[in-house]
Amino acid sequence: MTEHISVRNLSKRFGENADAIAALQDINLEIAAGEFVCLLGPSGCGKSTLLNLIAGFIAPSAGSVRVDGHEVTAPGPDRGMVFQEYALFPWMTVEQNIGFGLVVKGLPRADISARVAQLLQLLKLTEFRARFPKDLSGGMRQRVAIARVLALDSPILLMDEPFGALDALTRRTLQDELLRLWSERRRTVVFVTHSIEEAIYLADRVVVMTYRPGTIKRDQHVALARPRDPAASDFNALKRELAALVSTEQERHMQSEQRGVTVD
Repeated sequence: MTEHISVRNLSKRFGENADAIAALQDINLEIAAGEFVCLLGPSGCGKSTLLNLIAGFIAPSAGSVRVDGHEVTAPGPDRGMVFQEYALFPWMTVEQNIGFGLVVKGLPRADISARVAQLLQLLKLTEFRARFPKDLSGGMRQRVAIARVLALDSPILLMDEPFGALDALTRRTLQDELLRLWSERRRTVVFVTHSIEEAIYLADRVVVMTYRPGTIKRDQHVALARPRDPAASDFNALKRELAALVSTEQERHMQSEQRGVTVD
């Protein structure tokens, strides 16, 4: 159960008239069912704005987003979102957080329990099932956030810098967990990151975006076999190539950051 995403002539402006900010301009992007795509670029390039448009949280100023031919006009159960800030309910246990969406959908209690138990085991959270978010590490909280989205069995997984606040070791562990889950379930993944290494490590394709207004600077297929070794020469050759592209846009960002509001 995977779905194709089609972004056509997409633009997004915030504000009106002279005060309007062009966040995205004429984005055209096709993401195949089951593909893992990373959106890469500096702050202000509109990565998160594009993700929010795919999610249906905001509406385009021009153009369209379609999922399997159907225009996106609002959030839907076919698109699950994982945020950097975890977005867990602090008054609920791990088990309750994971099962929340299933309760809202009105599934039978036995089905909810079985599904939550499966995800607790899958994401190595079983021994933490009765704990509250405040008692968990950042990495554990993010595991819970991912499990809550997976519980809904959405064919598309949208991830907005989900590992950005984690230490390097925890980040790599969760990257590997995500790749394992993606390999097993073959959901369509759109993943926003600032990290060039993370993008190459994870993605089938890396979409490099320009500084505002965000456009696609390069759509790079990653032809490296998995599992990928960040120390390998071919990995680092691609990393240098993408770093040069991102560096140019970062310089534009630095020159422009005093002239307006950053939109990402």
